[in-house]
Amino acid sequence: MKHRRIPNRRAVVAGAGALALAATATVTLANANAAPAPEPAELTSAAATALASQLKTGTAGAFYDAKARKLVVNVVSEAAAKAVRAKGAEARLVRHTLAQLDTARQTLKTKATIPGTSWGIDPQRNKVVVTADRTVKGARLDRLTKVAEALGDKVELRHSKGEFKPFIGGGDAIWGSGARCSLGFNVVKDGQPYFLTAGHCGNDVKSWSDKQGGSEIATTEASTFPGHDYSLVKYTGSTEHPSEVDLYNGSTQKITKAAEATVGEKVQRSGSTTQVHDGTVKALNASVNYQEGTVDGLIQTDVCAEPGDSGGALFDGETALGLTSGGSGDCSAGGETFFQPVPQALEAYGAQLG
Repeated sequence: MKHRRIPNRRAVVAGAGALALAATATVTLANANAAPAPEPAELTSAAATALASQLKTGTAGAFYDAKARKLVVNVVSEAAAKAVRAKGAEARLVRHTLAQLDTARQTLKTKATIPGTSWGIDPQRNKVVVTADRTVKGARLDRLTKVAEALGDKVELRHSKGEFKPFIGGGDAIWGSGARCSLGFNVVKDGQPYFLTAGHCGNDVKSWSDKQGGSEIATTEASTFPGHDYSLVKYTGSTEHPSEVDLYNGSTQKITKAAEATVGEKVQRSGSTTQVHDGTVKALNASVNYQEGTVDGLIQTDVCAEPGDSGGALFDGETALGLTSGGSGDCSAGGETFFQPVPQALEAYGAQLG
């Protein structure tokens, strides 16, 4: 099995809940009195993400339409629609406001926090999409179904054949006593070199090596899981460690900044078990109820991952987005994976990308 050495090299991490526009499904309601809107200009994913951050106030969520290369912003009034069009995005009138959907999320959290469930606001459906994994059955499934049905058309209940769990495993990349994860993004704090990885990895491991049974290269300084899923690890030496993601083809992707994700954004994930895979952001501010506890504010994607990929990087070009937390499925059958947003981790630890 190939081992990836860490010093002076890669950055690998992924995650969740960047605080980009919350998801909200879109149901177009025709307005007979409205003048035709100008055709929005084509946008790259990065440009759409930047535009989305400017249009949070007064909107009901947004998503990037990769095929049409445009940002679709959901609104609940014609006045908001005009402001959105003036910025060059497409406005869609929707049924539910973000406040209504967030209230539904809070109801789920209060009445249906059941291990093996997750939920997030989906902008393309204007609903809170709730998923129950294969462990949710009997009385627990009945309880979840009852709560979901009481919330009406603001909620959609789905079932997964997999099981939601953190993607920690024993094998390759960064090693600790009995555990293996993936290195996150290299960062700097107070002029000293660190890296980010998943919190559930940092909880389990205090001393890290770049190979099984190798000498110590870093130690866990801080770790949070559940609640959030991030960990700050300090290198034992003072050597510079540039922020790069291993692409597992002999090259790396330079990382220059961290940002919030946008629903519909095309992303890549790098991890030590399954290497590089791509996919799409499906929801933001998602909650996952692992057996170990609930993690909120995650990025939900259709990118696959497997045990050992935990802590690996979710990125879009030079932009760091998240740290791999967990999910269901694998890279043979597919599945969904959740990521801890990088900006939130950087803020929590007072760190910057190296």
